Amino acid sequence: MPELIRWNWPFGGVPISTLAMAGVATPLAASVRLFGSPILVVLMALAGVILADLVSRRRAGLGAVAMLVAMPLAGLLPLVATDEGDSIRVAVVQGGGPQNTRADLCENRQVFERHMAASRLIDEPVDLVLWPEDVVHPVVDATTSEPCPEPLLRRSEAVTRVSQLADDLDAVLVTGWFETSADRTANLNYSIVSDSNGTTRDRYDKVQLVPFGEFVPLRGFIERFSSELPGRDARAGTDPAVVDSELGPLGVAISWEVFFDHRARDAIGNGGAVLLNPTNGSSYWLTIVQSQQIASSRLRALETDRWVLQAAPTGFSAIVDPSGEVVARSGVSEQKVLIETIELRGGRTPAVVLGSWPVLVGSAAILLFAHLDSLRQTVARRSRARQQAHQRAHRRARQ
Repeated sequence: MPELIRWNWPFGGVPISTLAMAGVATPLAASVRLFGSPILVVLMALAGVILADLVSRRRAGLGAVAMLVAMPLAGLLPLVATDEGDSIRVAVVQGGGPQNTRADLCENRQVFERHMAASRLIDEPVDLVLWPEDVVHPVVDATTSEPCPEPLLRRSEAVTRVSQLADDLDAVLVTGWFETSADRTANLNYSIVSDSNGTTRDRYDKVQLVPFGEFVPLRGFIERFSSELPGRDARAGTDPAVVDSELGPLGVAISWEVFFDHRARDAIGNGGAVLLNPTNGSSYWLTIVQSQQIASSRLRALETDRWVLQAAPTGFSAIVDPSGEVVARSGVSEQKVLIETIELRGGRTPAVVLGSWPVLVGSAAILLFAHLDSLRQTVARRSRARQQAHQRAHRRARQ
């Protein structure tokens, strides 16, 4: 229950360093296909209790509890299967560059050019190419006083070159864009789908925004104490997390969204045949957050029974199969293209259909039962105490 609360509140939830991430590499992880990540938290906690009791030699009833939980799950797992579709060849592009850097107007072109150069490393036919989040970052105003060593990346140039790249590769190209809205009141973080002929086909705007990163909760209050806040919040999207393409519907979870199981459920529940995770962790130091994102991608792959493609400008980028195994991964800062054959899949797992409700209802039922049992024991103790007091009084009266 506390984990579910933390995943959704406050400010939309902060599901970092979760117990489910720690369990994604264990044999228990397959259970998330039935009831999502919350059931893995339950099983991990149960496993910890069992191990603790075994160490303390208190074994009574624990084996029975474990069997009661594990056997139904193990029996249901073979029934959970989605439909395999066509096989396609995919390329996940990582432009490379230094880690632990912040967005800078003068470096926008460099980031864009790194990914153009990396895309030219694709030397075989592919059907789908994925770029990271926020690597096409054009300026809105044609005039600027910034003393940049290279010409700034303009929107018209970016549109033309991305379209030409899709046409040259003869592949569906999904690119991550970030720019200021036309009215200059908000930032926009979105992914664009270009068909193999270079025509723009569809767009997905990020829905789940990062608190204090893309928007500032309680801005009016916090501004009294800090002058370092971003000038504009990002504008959240409202459309389903899926984009149309020549290959069919593609699910999209931009960056932070892959930490939330409900965003993946939205993508796959609306027909996504694969889950794309364009992300940007280049501002983080070391690889703590990036490693957690790989773990989250593995959880989403298991829950949805889909391939997950994760693209980051400086790492980690990865390709994860539906069993949650990482079949390809890049290193930090390297320029790399991951190429793999994957299957487009249809159908929905119980986790996609039901979400967290089974575990939430079960947890509430257990808490209610525990509360009622505690009340029963309290009433019984008071009844015994009254009975004993009555017996003592009766004995004194007889004396």
